[in-house]
Amino acid sequence: MKKRILAYLSYVDEILKEDDRDWEREIRKHLDQIAFFSHERLVHLLVFMLVGICTVMSILAYVVSSQIIILPLIVMLFVLLVPYCMHYYLLENSVQRMYQQYDEMQAKIQPYFSMRKG
Repeated sequence: MKKRILAYLSYVDEILKEDDRDWEREIRKHLDQIAFFSHERLVHLLVFMLVGICTVMSILAYVVSSQIIILPLIVMLFVLLVPYCMHYYLLENSVQRMYQQYDEMQAKIQPYFSMRKG
């Protein structure tokens, strides 16, 4: 998924350098991609939250019971939690970038609202 999203962002950045495109068609395609990646983002948010809740519950179970057998579970959950956090971060920032690209595409057709960097 990381390769796909980064490749798509790069592709859109390249076509935004052009002026003679069918921008309405490109916008429709871009909105489809935003929908796909937003869905992916939602799914990963839910999984990330589930793993986070399980991690906290495991830590609390260890604190309450002091059973050493729970420690490997906590370690395994942290091993899952860190990559999920990094992947969700990528998805969130990429979808936010796609919103900016959408604004830039709309501006190619007509004056359009956009947030300036700064």
